[in-house]
Amino acid sequence: MYITATPRSDELDGRAATARRTRKPRPLGLAVSAAALLLAAGAPAHALVIGVTEGVTYQVTESQIAPRFEPIAEVLSKALKQPVTIKVLISYNSAREALKEQQVDLAFIHPAHVALEAVKSGRYQTLAWTSGFTAYKVSLLCKEPQPISDWKSTAGKGLVMPDADSITSVITRAMLREQSVQPASLKLTNTRYQDAIPFYVQNGFVAYGATASSGVIKTWKDGGGNVCAESRAVPIKQWLVSRKLDAATAAAAREALLGLAQSDAGKRALATSTYTGFAAPSADVEAALMTWLGI
Repeated sequence: MYITATPRSDELDGRAATARRTRKPRPLGLAVSAAALLLAAGAPAHALVIGVTEGVTYQVTESQIAPRFEPIAEVLSKALKQPVTIKVLISYNSAREALKEQQVDLAFIHPAHVALEAVKSGRYQTLAWTSGFTAYKVSLLCKEPQPISDWKSTAGKGLVMPDADSITSVITRAMLREQSVQPASLKLTNTRYQDAIPFYVQNGFVAYGATASSGVIKTWKDGGGNVCAESRAVPIKQWLVSRKLDAATAAAAREALLGLAQSDAGKRALATSTYTGFAAPSADVEAALMTWLGI
């Protein structure tokens, strides 16, 4: 019969202390490497967020916007080797707030004045312009047979524009300033959607209607209407990148966007978005436009 004595508590404490003194330290480098491997294997990469706004003067809903940009987000995700999510910024004010707080890493912004405000603030820089939308011009629809030659003659006449905060209205006000015409000298009316502009002119409610919708302008001309004035060209759909992102990520995003039209996958993504591609921007042009638009 064997009897095993139970060690006293002071003996146990002594043995533990001896074990701690004699235990070999674990190499720090190996511990860090193991942790890094675990993180790489199991922890998801930080998801970049694309903010998207498509303007307020066309009848487009939030549920229609996100699916159009999902294929582009997938292309960017592969190029940047990071998850990419979409945040729809349905109003101009929500877009401004998101850009002010740098809540989005990348942004597709229509209207241009909201994008240029963010660029001027120093929080974002332009990555690309949208091909086919680099020469957006406002036309003044009218019934008058000739273009406006004396802008002083417009005083007291009616002018209808889309939403006052739309890029069309911003450009229209810049046109008036350029001609030394004070907006207050005209009888101004606003209507939210651009396709309503011709109704006001056709029915004599106003003398001029400001629109930049190519479809609206074509229909107006096809029906015998005239255009009395046209603005200078403005690129209106900009891709922006937050200056919080590192230069390598920003460059990779820019390369991916500019190269979309050069690959089959990119072309499929563009087809869903309804755009044909993206072009390199001009900082000089944007700087001049900021002054002209009063930004």
